[in-house]
Amino acid sequence: MSNAEQLSAPMVAEQHSMNGVIPVTTTFSIQKHAFNKERYPTYENRVEDLEALKSAIHREKENLLNALVKDFGYRSHEESILGDIFSSLSTIDYTIKHLRQWMKPQRRKVGIVFQPAKAEIHYQPLGVVGIIAPWNYPVFLTIGPLVAAVAAGNRAMIKVSEFTPATNAVLEEMLSSVFANDKVCVVQGDANIAKSFSELPFDHLLFTGSTQVGRHVMLAAADNLVPVTLELGGKSPVIIDSDIPLGEAVKRFIYGKTMNAGQTCVAPDYIYCPHDRVDSLVKEIDHRYESMYPSELGDDKRTRVINAKQFDRLMGYLEEAKAQGAQVIHLGNLDVKPEGGFIPLTLILGAKPSMKVMQEEIFGPILPIVGYQSVQDVIDSINNNPRPLGLYIQSFDKNFQRRFLKETHAGGVCINDAAFHVVVDDLPFGGVGDSGIGSYHGVEGFRTFSHCKSVLVRGKLFFSDMLFPPYGKKMHHLFNKFFVGG
Repeated sequence: MSNAEQLSAPMVAEQHSMNGVIPVTTTFSIQKHAFNKERYPTYENRVEDLEALKSAIHREKENLLNALVKDFGYRSHEESILGDIFSSLSTIDYTIKHLRQWMKPQRRKVGIVFQPAKAEIHYQPLGVVGIIAPWNYPVFLTIGPLVAAVAAGNRAMIKVSEFTPATNAVLEEMLSSVFANDKVCVVQGDANIAKSFSELPFDHLLFTGSTQVGRHVMLAAADNLVPVTLELGGKSPVIIDSDIPLGEAVKRFIYGKTMNAGQTCVAPDYIYCPHDRVDSLVKEIDHRYESMYPSELGDDKRTRVINAKQFDRLMGYLEEAKAQGAQVIHLGNLDVKPEGGFIPLTLILGAKPSMKVMQEEIFGPILPIVGYQSVQDVIDSINNNPRPLGLYIQSFDKNFQRRFLKETHAGGVCINDAAFHVVVDDLPFGGVGDSGIGSYHGVEGFRTFSHCKSVLVRGKLFFSDMLFPPYGKKMHHLFNKFFVGG
């Protein structure tokens, strides 16, 4: 996921702003003090907060949608509803439905040597958690982690991206209408503020962004031994087999790529296609793209690349590819428009492994197609590169599916789909290796923001002193009976 909030700028110890914004260190202290006075919010308190948040999203929906249009230059309301609003509300509904069960202590078994006793796992709130949200889905990737943090009984500070100021303003006002500042607050500011934020001694820190920035976040958190969840990105491949109808395959993955102009961490990054099917695949993608986004309607109603910096980065990929002999195909009979940040879905044929477009996460509407000779070549290629956040198998062949499930690693997998595993509430979402550390969503989100506390309970009967010194015949008898088997 491309997130331009670099955290390498000089540290700003106290962000005393001209407009009276409270320094992040002060806000953290306020939240820590408040948590220490209420260390275990009740189930009823947590649900009340989540219900209030749900009502606030419904109330502010139109303002959020309009703000997203403003921040992106253009983004359809329907796309924002699916990617930001519906997904946020669905997360809340699912969490409320299951929270009571999640909060119950879990029984664990106690070995016969330590009987009679009872063993349990209690899920205890961590305290004050930090959430660093990106710009590409600024509502969902703020609300999703927040729901998990609140459900687990925590307080939260949220650093929003400086590249979505209109959406940030609505989010800040919306969240302040639901939560007191000592429970949930929004922090705005540039990379200096982001650096200060990541250096706070949180009880947990969740970052969504690029692998490069994720490394800086992890380093900053390490000074305070803050545990981190890093939701990063990487190059998520689509693998097409030799038998699936190409029109069917394209239908299954293309919206995962075109949604939000490809600015999605789980968007397909490139395609492996049997070499003798590449030309036919290009035609099918072109046909499907045209049917989804008719060129006769122009580009006025299509999501833009977020800003000039990201636009220039993407155009640099295309220029390098063309300079090294790759074929660049803009689909939809539409031109690139630098002044509006518009790039149509663009295919690259003949990309070389050394090109930046094949080395870096694309995070935009560019899609290289790589022809392959054998399935083993594809598996070897995936395994010789950093592990992707998503892997998308387009095949109805169970053996083909099974090979990739067993012989490759990825944060998540879709079979005959792409990207939409991220909005299945009961599936954990997270990466592996360069694509992330840890996961959240569903019960995994609740557990990420909880301390899994072991509790051993003894009653009036107590026989374990037979294991205590002075060691004698009883101890040797027990040892031989239960550990040696003699």
